[in-house]
Amino acid sequence: MESLRFLTLLLTVATVQDLMVIIKGATMDMPVGDNRPEPAKNVLGEPMVICCEDPLTGFYRNGKCDTGPDDHGLHTVCVQATSEFLEYSKSVGNDLSTPMTEFGFPGLKDGDRWCLCLSRWKQAYDAGKAPRVYLASTHEASLELVPLEVFLEYAIDVN
Repeated sequence: MESLRFLTLLLTVATVQDLMVIIKGATMDMPVGDNRPEPAKNVLGEPMVICCEDPLTGFYRNGKCDTGPDDHGLHTVCVQATSEFLEYSKSVGNDLSTPMTEFGFPGLKDGDRWCLCLSRWKQAYDAGKAPRVYLASTHEASLELVPLEVFLEYAIDVN
């Protein structure tokens, strides 16, 4: 009965947009114009494409490096992990290679794609250990900290 009251309250105060965020995990930007959601854009200004589904990545675990109000770490950079990067990341306290099965995290290995926190990528870049980047899968919010020219130097998917 308590959960029914909570759901009723939620439905009375939530807007359709709030419900979309809850249900879809904020995978799209705010509605525009005719109230249809606009797909998230990558750093090239194009619609985002999947980064990786095996292992399943993204803050919302939808395979995309989407971001939203709950993603305080900005998991927006689609990278290809390397042994060197994984060792570096572990050495600075961000162990991405050890599995944590209780959270459904298999641990990353050389060659895996992953939606990395923007600040972690920049930290690795500053240390000369940054992994390569898939620009078509990297969210445009990443440009708040790293210029496109820098990402282009590390791009895998641009000639």
